Amino acid sequence: MNATEGSNFYIPMSNATGVVRSPHEYPQYYLAEPWVFSLITIYMFFLILIGIPVNLFTLCVTVQHKNLRTPIYYILVNMAMADLLVIVVSFPFAMHAAMHGYFVHGMVGCNFEGFFTVHATQISVWSLVVLAVERAMVSSQPSMDIRFRRRFVIKGIAFSWLMAFSCSLPPLFEWSRYIPEGLQCSCGVDFYTLKPDIFNESYINYMFAVHLVVPLTIIILCFSRLLCVFNNEELDKIERDANCVAVTLTLGFFMYWLPYASIGWHIFTNQGSAFSPFAMTLTSFFAKSSVLFSPLICVCLDKQLRRGMIITLCLGKNPFPDDMGASKTEASSGSSSSVAPA
Repeated sequence: MNATEGSNFYIPMSNATGVVRSPHEYPQYYLAEPWVFSLITIYMFFLILIGIPVNLFTLCVTVQHKNLRTPIYYILVNMAMADLLVIVVSFPFAMHAAMHGYFVHGMVGCNFEGFFTVHATQISVWSLVVLAVERAMVSSQPSMDIRFRRRFVIKGIAFSWLMAFSCSLPPLFEWSRYIPEGLQCSCGVDFYTLKPDIFNESYINYMFAVHLVVPLTIIILCFSRLLCVFNNEELDKIERDANCVAVTLTLGFFMYWLPYASIGWHIFTNQGSAFSPFAMTLTSFFAKSSVLFSPLICVCLDKQLRRGMIITLCLGKNPFPDDMGASKTEASSGSSSSVAPA
């Protein structure tokens, strides 16, 4: 046996020597040296310290500037809200647990942390689906009515929250469960056991099929459509830039989350096989980094968002008049054609 399973935990280490203890009650320093947990604590503190102002500032700038109140930015605001949700609510639990070397908050805290992490992640996943569909629609029909696009995106945002609840709520009602994972200082869905009494196998299959394969398939189909109309002369530069932002943002998000999903699927489909708790922790905390780098991708690639941030930081003054002049020309051209700037 390569693991030790308890009523509310699964540790990928044999208890032949008797050193394995509940991650809700005892430090897990037999899984890794104390300095590793200290490093995780510092990293989580860094994500909280930088992630909150970056996402909050992105949210505030988007709301303040009228020229950013377009469908594509509605989706970015929704993703920033999801990032703030997980940073403010979930990350402190993981940081505090890493400080002590085990999940000190018990099962209630584990459910709380796991729920908000999964929920915020799924909001981002389905927001990217809405973004991909919106981009494919606009690229296929550049003259599409802006009001129709707004209604579509608003309904899509509501849909993203509904789909997020359909993934994050079941483990709280005994269809699967949230348990400590990796080095046992953060919680996630139980990939490790079949657990017939809570139908864990069916939930994991449902989660991967509906909340990973389906979104990826839709996104790939939509982006394939973007490639087909890439040279469409009716599509202006602003919309092409918006497509570039959408594709880069999506690729960046899945670059952070797919390693975690892949190792989770491997563990689930190879029940009882040996795996490194450090590898699970590494992919898990790498995935959490998306809350910081997703908004940074938008800032680096999106001229209007970056310009709005500069103007806000400079108290309404523009220190780069030449760039602004060119930008105004682009913005006015985008406004006249009723398309979303980027």
